[in-house]
Amino acid sequence: MKNYSICFISFFFLFFFSMLNFLFMIYFISEDIVLFLEWEIISFNSMNIVMSILLDWMSLLFMMFVLMISSCVIYYSKSYMSSEINLNRFIILVLLFVFSMVLLIISPNMISIFLGWDGLGLVSYCLVIYYQNIKSYNAGMLTALSNRIGDVLILMIIAWMMNYGSWNYIFYLNFMSNDLTMQIIGILLVIAAMTKSAQIPFSSWLPAAMAAPTPVSSLVHSSTLVTAGVYLLIRYNILLLDMMILKILLLLSSLTMFMAGISANYEFDLKKIIALSTLSQLGLMMSILSMGLPELAFFHLLTHAMFKALLFMCAGVLIHMMNDIQDIRYMGGMSFYIPLTSLCLNISNLSLCGIPFLSGFYSKDLILEMVSLSNFNMMIFLLYYISTGLTVFYTMRLLMYTMINDYNLLTTYNLYDEDYVMLKSMFMLLFMSLVTGSFLSWMIFKYPYMIYLPYNMKMMVIYVSLMGLLMGYLISMMGIYSLNKFIMTYNMSNFLSLMWFMPNLSTYGVNYYFLNYGYNLLKNIDMGWSELYSGQGIFKIMKNYSIFYYIYQINNFKIYLFSFILWLFIMLILLLLYL
Repeated sequence: MKNYSICFISFFFLFFFSMLNFLFMIYFISEDIVLFLEWEIISFNSMNIVMSILLDWMSLLFMMFVLMISSCVIYYSKSYMSSEINLNRFIILVLLFVFSMVLLIISPNMISIFLGWDGLGLVSYCLVIYYQNIKSYNAGMLTALSNRIGDVLILMIIAWMMNYGSWNYIFYLNFMSNDLTMQIIGILLVIAAMTKSAQIPFSSWLPAAMAAPTPVSSLVHSSTLVTAGVYLLIRYNILLLDMMILKILLLLSSLTMFMAGISANYEFDLKKIIALSTLSQLGLMMSILSMGLPELAFFHLLTHAMFKALLFMCAGVLIHMMNDIQDIRYMGGMSFYIPLTSLCLNISNLSLCGIPFLSGFYSKDLILEMVSLSNFNMMIFLLYYISTGLTVFYTMRLLMYTMINDYNLLTTYNLYDEDYVMLKSMFMLLFMSLVTGSFLSWMIFKYPYMIYLPYNMKMMVIYVSLMGLLMGYLISMMGIYSLNKFIMTYNMSNFLSLMWFMPNLSTYGVNYYFLNYGYNLLKNIDMGWSELYSGQGIFKIMKNYSIFYYIYQINNFKIYLFSFILWLFIMLILLLLYL
């Protein structure tokens, strides 16, 4: 009973604070208020340690979404993790994760941002290795090491900002953007954000992090860990304008979007397909951000958070029903057995595709029209539209495998749709997935965007979606190794399905050698020479001496008698020699 009470209390408080943030956000956005709070923790001589908090419509709105999703996830965990003995530990870890994210959101100070940033990395490691097996440990290590790169860069930013006498970046953004030091900070910040938001070449940790329990995936891959980098760049966007690094970021994020879309079409693991779709959407957010449209990136970040959390929850229900099988080839005909979960899954999937009047449509359509209106080259334009087509492509394939094709699991099954705890939390997010897009489009943009394009350009999104729909249907009907037949060459399909060999490069190429080097140092220095000449060496000498003396002690009479006779014999010989 205790386990359930902590779930309910956490859910209640998070939901209450979410609604409170919503009311504050409406007041702040209507009155155009920004609150900058400073709490002096300690003052000693000339040194002040100050905790700064920045409250504006953006931080309050994002906090509302994070708290709303985490409250639904905790309520969902009550049923999903009901067989877990240490449910309290799991809930506390999730709450720590949410606290780290909230600290990151409300911080205008680089030190407190780092605390939240590093807290996310540490707690995510603990959650990824929650199921204690070798696969989870490897995934957790890859996640932790990839995120450590970003942590080190944030530490370097903290060191660079000592030139200004304060770490409150918000004071420096407007008038320091042309300063060389601030440009170096901008470059370090972009690379740090790329590690946390899993852009090329740091992409491989995101699908690996699927080793975590599904409620964690729902929270991590919708609104917290992976969006931290995007949110930080949205905050710093004034600094990053007119910088060359943004053009490189645009290219890399567009390639990430394209690569994730292709890889998702090869994948058969349900959770990994959704993880790769998250990677694709992160590429979309990063690329539109690097075009200089931070509010649009923020808009898509929030709409994406809702339907992606719902999508993961539905995946969790499906995996539970299928006796912990994640392979979509065993699924099929789910809409006959679990209609309510199928409804949630289909709506969140269609929202991901950008089907009109669902939440994903409002942000995605606006983004693609702004790309059509921009003056970037044909390559970026093609990457955007092909990636959008691929999104519809893998979504259609997923729906065909799970909902429409025949049921393929050979054993007896017991599919039921009556877990009302899971359904309540899913329906809450379902409602938000339906209304969030239109609600935010009225809330965030002070004036409506009117984008004039030729008819064919305006309809391009619809054309691309229909093409993706058709291709997804055809591929899913082609048999078990459909895309291998379609591509024809084994090597090409191997390259595309393994995320352009990125997991191999990052795991074996980089991490393996670093870890091996560290292991050799540990073996030869820490456990070798330094031990021999310090602790262990002295210990061995002392041990040998003590053994030697101990032999004297336990055999004292015989040894003393023998020693006495030996001494007399030596003295006698010496006396004879002297005489």
